[in-house]
Amino acid sequence: MNLPVFESVTIHEQPLAGGVACESDWMERCAATGSAAAHLWQAPVGLVVPRRYTLLPGWAAARDAAAGELQVRSSGGGLVPQGPGVWNLSLVWSAPSSAPVDTSGVYLALCAELAAAFAQLGIVATPQPVTGSFCDGRYNLAVNARKLVGTAQAWRRLAGRPVVLAHAVIVVDAAPERLTAQANAFEAALGSDTRYRADALTSVAIEAGDPQVARRALLAVAARFGQAPSHPG
Repeated sequence: MNLPVFESVTIHEQPLAGGVACESDWMERCAATGSAAAHLWQAPVGLVVPRRYTLLPGWAAARDAAAGELQVRSSGGGLVPQGPGVWNLSLVWSAPSSAPVDTSGVYLALCAELAAAFAQLGIVATPQPVTGSFCDGRYNLAVNARKLVGTAQAWRRLAGRPVVLAHAVIVVDAAPERLTAQANAFEAALGSDTRYRADALTSVAIEAGDPQVARRALLAVAARFGQAPSHPG
């Protein structure tokens, strides 16, 4: 399948607090207007966790000890560290049905467009699970078996209109060691035995061999999904 062509991709230069809530707002706006939207954004230092984490015995202690912004999302999966150098791509559009249709096709199309963007930077990325990475899934994008991108999607009916959200978390120039330590510290605070490996993660900067690649990477991604990048005032 093909993803929609977005009129533009909004690149948010400043970190968005409450990015999970922002995604809900973008979905509601799409439901109200019928207009698709695409956003590239960073969050403040912190974590996004699935709602099931809030049911664990160690949740209250881990929540109180967490450094930075702690956000809870309604979907499944695992925890995802956020902060400088981690960029989120959020795509929202009107869906044919509120029941998920061809979810694999959405994931594969999202991965294909991102892989094409990274190819412009000399990076060859393929969809695959990566054992030992945080929030592992079948539709990661990986380079040499190290995770570069995680993906997710959600389908909802809002104001009578079905809307789909496709989401990617891209490690642009954050250090894999820092992100992994951040994730492991929270798992330890939860009392969980789950631990992640820094060598299961990579970044665009590492794979491109260029620590200054962030701006080029963002523009390459924006160009794959929209006719032009835009910047909020």
